Amino acid sequence: MFRKILIANRGEIACRIITTARRMGVATVAVCSDADRDARHVALADEAIRIGPAPVAESYLRGDAVIAAALATGAEAIHPGYGFLSENPDFAGAVAAAGLVFIGPPAGAISAMGLKDAAKRLMEQAGVPVVPGYHGAEQDTGFLADEAARIGWPVLIKARAGGGGKGMRLVGAARDFAAELAAARREALAAFGDDGVLVEKYITAPRHIEVQVFADAHGNVIHAFERDCSLQRRHQKVIEEAPAPGMTPEMRAAMGKAAVEAARAIGYRGAGTVEFIADGSTGLRPDGFWFMEMNTRLQVEHPVSEAITGLDFVELQLRIAAGQPLPVTQGDLRIDGHAFEARLYAEDVGKGFLPATGRLDHLSFPPATEFARAPVRVDSGVRPGDAISPWYDPMIAKIITHGPDRATALRRLEQALAETQVAGTVTNLAFLHALTRHPGFGAGQVDTGLIARDLAALSALPDAPAGEAAAAALVLSGLLDPPGTDPWSHLRGLRLWGGGEVPVTLLRGDDRIDLRLTLEGGRILLDGADLRATLQDGGVTIDHAGHSRRFGLARHGDAVTLFSPGHAATFRRHDPLRRDRRTEASGDALISPMPGLVTLLAAKPGQSVAQGEVLVIVEAMKMEHALRAPRDGTVAEVQVAQGQQVQDGTVLVALEPADG
Repeated sequence: MFRKILIANRGEIACRIITTARRMGVATVAVCSDADRDARHVALADEAIRIGPAPVAESYLRGDAVIAAALATGAEAIHPGYGFLSENPDFAGAVAAAGLVFIGPPAGAISAMGLKDAAKRLMEQAGVPVVPGYHGAEQDTGFLADEAARIGWPVLIKARAGGGGKGMRLVGAARDFAAELAAARREALAAFGDDGVLVEKYITAPRHIEVQVFADAHGNVIHAFERDCSLQRRHQKVIEEAPAPGMTPEMRAAMGKAAVEAARAIGYRGAGTVEFIADGSTGLRPDGFWFMEMNTRLQVEHPVSEAITGLDFVELQLRIAAGQPLPVTQGDLRIDGHAFEARLYAEDVGKGFLPATGRLDHLSFPPATEFARAPVRVDSGVRPGDAISPWYDPMIAKIITHGPDRATALRRLEQALAETQVAGTVTNLAFLHALTRHPGFGAGQVDTGLIARDLAALSALPDAPAGEAAAAALVLSGLLDPPGTDPWSHLRGLRLWGGGEVPVTLLRGDDRIDLRLTLEGGRILLDGADLRATLQDGGVTIDHAGHSRRFGLARHGDAVTLFSPGHAATFRRHDPLRRDRRTEASGDALISPMPGLVTLLAAKPGQSVAQGEVLVIVEAMKMEHALRAPRDGTVAEVQVAQGQQVQDGTVLVALEPADG
């Protein structure tokens, strides 16, 4: 076994690898950018090496710097994690050329699966079923449009390199094809350095099911059963589970056999995932699934498969890379219960799941293990007080639950999400909690279109619990603070001549809430009824009008966030002097809805524009967001430059006033 390894990654996956390595007695070296000097993975590792500034192209994607760091620290092997360099065959080859071990498949296997079009041709030759489509080298727009028409609408345009939904577009009609193809190419080039695409038939009731495989250097190949990743938004996974609902023994055997054959066909070694799409319209059938792609690395969702098999996948990776045979055979493996994983992100669901930034002023999870199998497991690469930056993926944590059956595991996930608290940045927590309560998902009736069909209900803000605003008003007005050492603080609320009214105006997002609290001696009244509140154990209990309710509580800056199961609300006191750039610019400007990079600037001062015309494209986490002219008009001012990093709320382009 290795004595020391370097981890060419960051965040949660770096922490995950460090945990297993430490248990195995293997020392670890972390790499970090300037933005990650104080990151959790740096603190956990035995050593850390700076490899560049914040942009990934100047740090985590610099294979030469990573290899130099490994050699300088005496590491014997490099674990790439997922993302970044994990599926870069040139990097894998360079690691080997430097006399180090790449903890992953051979460069040739990565190359074989790295381009989706070539991979599908290879799988066809190996007898693995593939989705109907065009997987060739011709990339002319007109040719691809003709192929799409031949395949039949709707079609999916997919980047042939990479994954994660980047460079993917669903096109329903010929008139939209050219524009969507151009957007897919831009995203693919930004994310993977390759703008090549393929075009496939879109399955109208698709199930995304993937099979985990392992192969060693001794000719042994096994599969660790399947995961269902059908619950997606923007082609990115939200909640994964294992095993797949409705899976039959016959289909599991057929899919497992196809995955093993795919691995054997490319001389695979290490951990990998073979992804299939299945037609869920008539139930899962052995003749109703097709190969999509193979991810030649560890997957984000691997903990659900660890939960049902009892295996540590990182340990298997290390043992295989060290030349050891697989410690288990296919016959040794059994499915034990059911597991779910929910991805908690800093993202704004109301803005179309746009990534968000912010400081994690408050972060609390339910009692759980970390990076190890348990009824509740939380894997996270951040701590309270850490910042979610615009430079990297905005994942906060993966919340994983395991139970003897699907219903139990799902109830545990619902409860774990209800007990999770985050303040300081907007998150998808309430959305995830709503998903766990979705009747169709609860019944196992999943497909990749479920979220899109029910998005309005899933993303709707829940009704504010009774007493929530009153609790926020008491905290923000200082009426709930315990008396200080100043004796006059004990007389807060005292009136010598009758009661006094305290008007409190709160802001919850864009919503304004007006309350009037009446102070009578030591009593506080709301709408004429007694309002009692107590602070204890990090929460506040409100009694009003015969109703008692407890909220979790976090104060941060000038705000307070109150937590109830599956719900969080942040309040601030209204400042009438505070300027609202969004309101001021409404109708007369384009404002960035997220932190990101301006990748396209198509506006110039004096230019006449039409309503709906794309003027700016902002990219965050390698996903594009097109900003269009809000009305017909003339550009008065362009306030950013192409290639500039901007923050949420930045005015990008201003139009001349509508009245001239």
